[in-house]
Amino acid sequence: MTIAVTAASGHLGAEIVKATSALVGQDGVVGIARSPEKAAGLGVEIRAGDYRDKAQFEKALQGVESVLLVSGMDAPEKRISQHRNVIEAAVSNGVRKIVYTSVQGPDSGTAFSPIVDSNRQTEQDIRDTGLEWVIGRNGIYIEPDVEYIETYKSKGEIANCAGDGKCGYTTRSELAYAYARVLTEPKHNSSTYILNGEPITQQQLAEYFNSAFGTKLVYRPMSVEDYRKERVAELGEFIGTVIAGIYEGIQRGHYDSPSDFEAAAGRPHQSWDDYFDALV
Repeated sequence: MTIAVTAASGHLGAEIVKATSALVGQDGVVGIARSPEKAAGLGVEIRAGDYRDKAQFEKALQGVESVLLVSGMDAPEKRISQHRNVIEAAVSNGVRKIVYTSVQGPDSGTAFSPIVDSNRQTEQDIRDTGLEWVIGRNGIYIEPDVEYIETYKSKGEIANCAGDGKCGYTTRSELAYAYARVLTEPKHNSSTYILNGEPITQQQLAEYFNSAFGTKLVYRPMSVEDYRKERVAELGEFIGTVIAGIYEGIQRGHYDSPSDFEAAAGRPHQSWDDYFDALV
């Protein structure tokens, strides 16, 4: 079996390459990256592949039996056609199985919904191929919050528009473990999995930070519009609006769903107690 992982130079793609290599060996994994030199340290064959260039993927997927498609980062109106470049190249190369890293969230009603909707279209495009498939709908990565700890410290608070809503966070390493399993175990075929750990509130997140880092953070709720303005000022119009949309979805309960992680991975998701204890 030869398994290809797209976006291998990114955080999630690299973790999936490592986890899959641990199961099948490095010779059985191919990494595909827009900038191959950025993935050179993964210990597997790296091929060039830009989602915008179908011809590159026609070449990159030669001899591949299964492909893990990491959802692209472009604007919603662009990513559907970019994903189709990979899907169509997989079909023409005789790839047998496509696994897709999709997202959780509301299909309408928030600024994040257009991205969710574009991912749902890719999910359907994959099902329509007639190939074997598995779809994972990822929870929210917790690592960006951890990486933001110095800012939280300086402000003494976590402030956003999630309110009392619970968020099914996850980590890239946990996701990678689950995706390596669904890539290599046929029993998962034709399954759509919700992938996250135990949902927690922003107040609980602050308490975990306080335990791990010795801080005294509090949580302060904000309105959706005020949070959007703050995020746009720091991150720009597109990303800032998207982030605000995600947290509005948390407020509305769209990330507080029963997880299928154990069914996909064969073991429970790491507990947040264990995760934050390891940070200490």
